[in-house]
Amino acid sequence: MAMQETPRIVTRTRRADISKPKEFKFDQNLVDFNLPHPDLIAYRKEAWQHFQTFPMPSVQEEAWRRTDIRGLKADLFRLPREQEYKDLTPPPDELLQPLADGEHGGEIVLLPGKAQVQLDEELKKQGVIFTDYQSALREYPSLVTKILGKAVRTSDGKFAALAGALAHTGVFLYVPRNVHLKTPLHSLLWGPGTGLAYISHFLVYLEEGASATYVHEFASPTEMEQALHAGIVELYVGKGAQLTFVELQSWGEHVWNFTHERALVDRDGNLDWIFGAIGSHLTKNFSEIDLVGEGSTGKMSGFYFTDHDQHLDHDTQQNHLAPHTTSDLLFKGALIQESRSVWQGMIYVAPGAQKTDGYQANRNLVLSPKARADSIPGLEILADDVRCTHGATVGKIDEEQIFYLMARGISRPLAERLIVEGFFDPIMQRIPFEGVRQRFQRTIAEKMRVFDEQMGR
Repeated sequence: MAMQETPRIVTRTRRADISKPKEFKFDQNLVDFNLPHPDLIAYRKEAWQHFQTFPMPSVQEEAWRRTDIRGLKADLFRLPREQEYKDLTPPPDELLQPLADGEHGGEIVLLPGKAQVQLDEELKKQGVIFTDYQSALREYPSLVTKILGKAVRTSDGKFAALAGALAHTGVFLYVPRNVHLKTPLHSLLWGPGTGLAYISHFLVYLEEGASATYVHEFASPTEMEQALHAGIVELYVGKGAQLTFVELQSWGEHVWNFTHERALVDRDGNLDWIFGAIGSHLTKNFSEIDLVGEGSTGKMSGFYFTDHDQHLDHDTQQNHLAPHTTSDLLFKGALIQESRSVWQGMIYVAPGAQKTDGYQANRNLVLSPKARADSIPGLEILADDVRCTHGATVGKIDEEQIFYLMARGISRPLAERLIVEGFFDPIMQRIPFEGVRQRFQRTIAEKMRVFDEQMGR
């Protein structure tokens, strides 16, 4: 298989030499250095320096060779103006409803040029901080520096540096030691409009013995021209702490989405990280779990469904950096029309990280002849007492299953929908909230319905 792919890769690389991605036109005057802590200022300066130094990614780079961004009109984007949300499409009510079965302990709505923040008074009394990124930088600088730049480094790439330097929106969540949040927190980054660059930074810090559930969604309507999102997500799960983080991506299909995300899980900590991706024109996502403490556990569950000419590229890492750590990854995707998905995963076991238990799997269901899924698992093991396994599949719907259902009076379109729903069921079972499951299931049904109509069925 690798020998067959080589000529195609070389050809794409040579074309990239002729037409390189456009560069951003952001100016240093946009970088806010007026911050109350020297570490915050140093972070911004470092990020801006890296942003200026790094070229735009191209298919010549290994991490980007399957994702071509030469169509990105990088030189045309600007940051949202203050209060610009008043002139743009507001978020639909359904996105503001509790996704996590019942009620919110707090909710943050991030709009173009404005943040709306609400947190339960009882949680405030317990020392919980749940606020927007800009407010956190100015009101809690010492707490922000506990996590800022500790998980995702501005040297990780062009878009990590961009987000580090110019982030104007995002969330900061801090849960003190041994505080347990009984109700989930929810946030929404709503990004309407075209020609706008939404630059975000999300920070979550759980002290020792704390626990929380946090549901966040990136969303926008679909517009006619391009928009951009570049973001960083940094998570820290303290000793014996437990975090459930549900991350939904339902950008409009005009959005080019680039994110660097990494979690640090300390001794005996537990992270349950759930992804759902149904939107954007193009997504390049780097997601990593670093199991830095002995006995730590990280689970990653991913769902994606692409249509039209969508391109979703997920690059995942499970890094076992201490003994007796456990990771479990399952990503599932379905593709229709001319869409494409890329998943590249790696389990890394550091020297001395004995008794590691790591698992990763990626399953893809290709429903159209022109759709394509690339699935590339990997292992790098530098310890000798471990158990690590991986698997990847790309396939079509089994015609025998279709025949079985149709023989019982079910139409072919409905049979295909039932099979797709069954395909995703293992991921749905990993999602702890009925509201989130229903949202995904509605999306599956709607994409399949539109597809059937276009196929004349």
